[in-house]
Amino acid sequence: MRAQPFVAAFVLPLLFVATAFAANPNPQPLPRTGACPSGYSSSGAYCTPGSSARFAVARNGGPCPSGYSSSGDYCLATSEASRLAVPKTGPCPSGFSSSGAHCLSSR
Repeated sequence: MRAQPFVAAFVLPLLFVATAFAANPNPQPLPRTGACPSGYSSSGAYCTPGSSARFAVARNGGPCPSGYSSSGDYCLATSEASRLAVPKTGPCPSGFSSSGAHCLSSR
């Protein structure tokens, strides 16, 4: 019985974090800056993903990272196998590598 609190407090959060970084990036609402990327629709100040949307990230003033294509002011994952991309604001965090103006997860 003592193992249950340990599992709930320590193991489950670690499992969630590991799964989040290992999984393909899921589409998320984005702040709208011009036209929404393909597969997204405008909803107030946001672009919200539709059922066929792929993960997108703000273009960040440069070319799209490897595995992404340009879609308006955004970079759109070219497939479900695309790695997670985040806009680069300095050195890339641990577990990420630089790809132009973005950081890509190492998987």
